[in-house]
Amino acid sequence: MSQGSPSRPERGAARKAGPARRGGRWLRQVDEFSAGGLVVDLAGDVPLGALIARTDRHGRLLWSLPKGHIEAGETPEQAAVREVAEETGISGVILAELGTIDFWFVADGRRIHKTVQHFLLRATGGELSDADIEVTEVAWVPLPDISAQLAYPDERGLVDTAGRLLAETA
Repeated sequence: MSQGSPSRPERGAARKAGPARRGGRWLRQVDEFSAGGLVVDLAGDVPLGALIARTDRHGRLLWSLPKGHIEAGETPEQAAVREVAEETGISGVILAELGTIDFWFVADGRRIHKTVQHFLLRATGGELSDADIEVTEVAWVPLPDISAQLAYPDERGLVDTAGRLLAETA
């Protein structure tokens, strides 16, 4: 997911309408839409989820769910499957919708309102890979341990939803 800046978006920021001022000038407001999700390997005794990590501008490794822009002509579901495969190396099929997160950040002189739809996917193939230039590391993490590893609280809620959905179908 290209954000035009090495800084990470602020999460949980208060939602404001209209343009913002920065450095004495008004910033153009832009809406962006992305999709992604949690791909799980259900083959073992404990489900595993694939996470990605990016290095922030302070050199910290921030773990998150894979996600990226919805391309022209794509549905959010198609974008989620594509982005998960691009960022993790794992192919998957959608099992359920997990939810939507939105947040604000500033990049390239613009105030961006990003909305991300997340899905639960079952792994169908591929090999875990950090080949995507935007990804520093990837890892399979036991589902019960994912929340503790994620950098963003809003994504932890999505993983909790995934756990409930998987338990209901077991």
